[in-house]
Amino acid sequence: METTIKKQDNKLKYFIEDYWDIFLGIVSILIAFYFHKFGQGGMATLFAAIGIGSLSLTVSEVAEILSERLQEPYGSFVLTLSAVIVEIILLYIILLQAVADPEVVNTVKGGIISAIIVDMNVLLGLAVFLGGLKFVEQTHNKETSSAYTTILFVTAAALLVPGVLSLGKHTPNIIEEASIAIAVLLMAFYIVILVFQTRTHTHFFKSTARSRIFRLKRKIAEQKDENEEEEDDYIFEKFNMLGLIISIFVFIIIIALGAEVFAHDGIKLAKEYGVSAGLSGLIIAIVAVAPEIVTAIKAAKNDEIQRVVNIAMGASTVSILLTVPILMTLAYASGIRFTLDFNPLEIGALILTIILAWKTTDEGHTNYFEGISHLMFFAAYTIIAAYF
Repeated sequence: METTIKKQDNKLKYFIEDYWDIFLGIVSILIAFYFHKFGQGGMATLFAAIGIGSLSLTVSEVAEILSERLQEPYGSFVLTLSAVIVEIILLYIILLQAVADPEVVNTVKGGIISAIIVDMNVLLGLAVFLGGLKFVEQTHNKETSSAYTTILFVTAAALLVPGVLSLGKHTPNIIEEASIAIAVLLMAFYIVILVFQTRTHTHFFKSTARSRIFRLKRKIAEQKDENEEEEDDYIFEKFNMLGLIISIFVFIIIIALGAEVFAHDGIKLAKEYGVSAGLSGLIIAIVAVAPEIVTAIKAAKNDEIQRVVNIAMGASTVSILLTVPILMTLAYASGIRFTLDFNPLEIGALILTIILAWKTTDEGHTNYFEGISHLMFFAAYTIIAAYF
């Protein structure tokens, strides 16, 4: 009798652990619609954000199952792509508010840059800090960070072009044409990088022999006795690749519904309370990137720092190279003028972030001090964004 009760308790425990994010996400979005209907924008925005974050975590977990079957570097590519799709949907739905309020475009621009700032400082910083506390020092493939920081430097330089033109006496039409040209270049560059990452130089994005050996030893040491292990029947583990892809898109559709409430009421709320475009963009980025942060922290605690570097830098790369051209295309299709003349704070913070990431990862190993450095930088950026 006691054994049966114990098994039932374990099943309930695993059910809650496995599916709390789906339950919380759907319920939160339903509550958000309820508050939206009755004009309570603050509560609607809060619950929409909770719903988006929870279901984005589900998307991340399903994508992680898919990534494990594909192996590196395809695994991290799938994880970053699924996260960036959520980011694009969220930013586009917010961008649609620009039809009534053109200032919203600045918030979306802030969201694009902030997503990279959060990925490279909060995600990388927290994961490296917590991993460093547990393992003192963690090793990754230094070729990964070298390749990604080079890519990010080039893309940051490309994004400078419309901003520099806007400082001169150039007409809005010239800035618009330059922005379109840069967007095309970014998309072309992404195709080259995709081939580089998944075809010609896959070894640049895989764990080194040393990091693999250390991780394997630790996993064996931490493995529980087989008799004590309980079977965790996570339903998505049973799906084939097509089923996993369909599941991801179903959750993304639900997230899009929540994003509509978040965009409508959130923008109105930010305007009402005088929240700066920079801080609004930062909040949007944190909501979009939260699931990646959870995934990266788990990886760091399992001594999989290579995955952390792949996710942080890979997501940042895709955020620029894919998000910018796609958002521009969607904006013009919706009759919204969207140019790439980012403000000096955004470009300056982006370049400084890349330099910091280069310095903290270029030797192929990390420790908790390097994680703290990224978190300190993010704290300083948040203060500036709030008052800029």
